[in-house]
Amino acid sequence: MTGAVVLVVVLVAAAAFGLWRRATDGRMRPAASPSRPVELPADTTGSQHVAGTGHGGGHAHDGDRMDAADLGVELGERATLVQFSSAFCAPCRTTRVVLEEVVGMVDGVAHVEVDAESHLDLVRRLDVRRTPTVLVLDSTGLVRVRAAGAPRKADVIAALGQVV
Repeated sequence: MTGAVVLVVVLVAAAAFGLWRRATDGRMRPAASPSRPVELPADTTGSQHVAGTGHGGGHAHDGDRMDAADLGVELGERATLVQFSSAFCAPCRTTRVVLEEVVGMVDGVAHVEVDAESHLDLVRRLDVRRTPTVLVLDSTGLVRVRAAGAPRKADVIAALGQVV
């Protein structure tokens, strides 16, 4: 009888986890604010640039900024969709298609796919825990929105509407 109870508990827990995962997978969320203030060093042009948040862990924070040097390509005029992918990731292919469709629909938006395995410094800095992870950057390269998992096209468009 104890074995049956354990089996039922495990099945209920697995079903609850599956439902939670389905509901949260790919959901676009605003980048969390840092738990403590972050010093923003001024560069030579007088604008502020941050290479990282100055503290480990957590999600991308309002101080996380990426630029052409980080990505290897220029940022979009209005926004940039940064997709962290890996070679073995099946949802990454779907995400690539969705993001390319959005880029085709919205002027001034660029899509950059980053191989997570080759850019471990960015993965650690931005706390990318799974692929695909999508970051929405504003025109200055500031991380504004992120999603872990494959986002829906409507969610990406709505996130861009908040950023641009």
